[in-house]
Amino acid sequence: MTKYILILFALFISCTPQNKKSNNVYVEAFPNLTFEFPVDIQSPKDGTSRIFVLSQPGVIYVFDNNSDTKEKKVFLDIRGKVLYGGEMGLLGLAFHPNYKENGFFYLDYTTDNPRRTVISRFQVSKTDPAVADPLSEEILLEVGQPYENHNGGQISFGPDGYLYISLGDGGSGGDPLNAGQDLKNLLGKLLRIDVNSNSDEEKYSIPIDNPFKGNSKGYKEEIYAYGLRNVWRFSFDLNNRLWAADVGQNKWEEINLIDKGKNYGWRIMEAKHCYNPETNCDTTGLVLPVWEYGHNDMGGFSITGGFVYLGESAPGLKNKYIYADYVSGRIWHLEFVNGLVSNRLLIDTDFAIATFGVDESNELYFADYKNDGKLYKFVIQE
Repeated sequence: MTKYILILFALFISCTPQNKKSNNVYVEAFPNLTFEFPVDIQSPKDGTSRIFVLSQPGVIYVFDNNSDTKEKKVFLDIRGKVLYGGEMGLLGLAFHPNYKENGFFYLDYTTDNPRRTVISRFQVSKTDPAVADPLSEEILLEVGQPYENHNGGQISFGPDGYLYISLGDGGSGGDPLNAGQDLKNLLGKLLRIDVNSNSDEEKYSIPIDNPFKGNSKGYKEEIYAYGLRNVWRFSFDLNNRLWAADVGQNKWEEINLIDKGKNYGWRIMEAKHCYNPETNCDTTGLVLPVWEYGHNDMGGFSITGGFVYLGESAPGLKNKYIYADYVSGRIWHLEFVNGLVSNRLLIDTDFAIATFGVDESNELYFADYKNDGKLYKFVIQE
């Protein structure tokens, strides 16, 4: 998400979107539905073909995946728990891989007194699959947030069955706490936990191959990768590669392929460029991004990570990583093969693209955060 709240507010009051050029890239997916500040699109992949949309103030909606559908239902309303505003709110949803059997789903949201990120588990109603049980919450993890921005927000189950969690560096600007490089701090990290078993101390356990499990230095064992500024959205592809789009500071946005235990540079580096000269810009041991773009006329100001496309409605995008910029509205596709990168602009829009999501058939959608919060589906042909 955008790092500048003033930019965010300016986008709220923008006029109805007009595509900057004609296209056959996407269609309005559900013309009869709108959402208030949509920030996540998810499918439980339980055979029902339903789609769930998160509204940042604290509501989850569910509806049938049919372009003619006219009704969305409130699946869960936790506005009373959520601290909402700017980059804070209800930010992420992940369905348990065995959701069809156990009804478990997981949320990432901010709350206050004190201000913190909460990762918790809820369960669907035992009598109505279209409604969650609001009293079923079990909090797994809470992380203090020193500032209002850079909360991360993505949670997702990986192909290994573990829950991955992105946490920003805690906010302000320039990572004043140096959280990204502090292994005793969960901020500025990608975490990985096992929600299927408890430890003596927590309602989850640490996967046996987490890079810092069992260390004697006080490093947080939940950490999977570090040196990240504010990964708003990440995803896995069929090759189990983890794509993470990290929102930049003043000049550069970046895309990383995340490997276990690696350091992705923040705040030593902003993308491939020196950021903190006090470190003498020593890049030893750092993993630089596979792609970056600058804050200029050809790029944008706040990257929104997407997915490698695996659907059938847009064959021209097959096996390409689709991502966007929240501020500029540009959408690109990227291929990374044998260390070589090919990146092309797909379309230039006036949308504030807050998130991408896939349905049960791996078709790809994106959400416009402003202008009634519409969802769009990719349909580009060969």
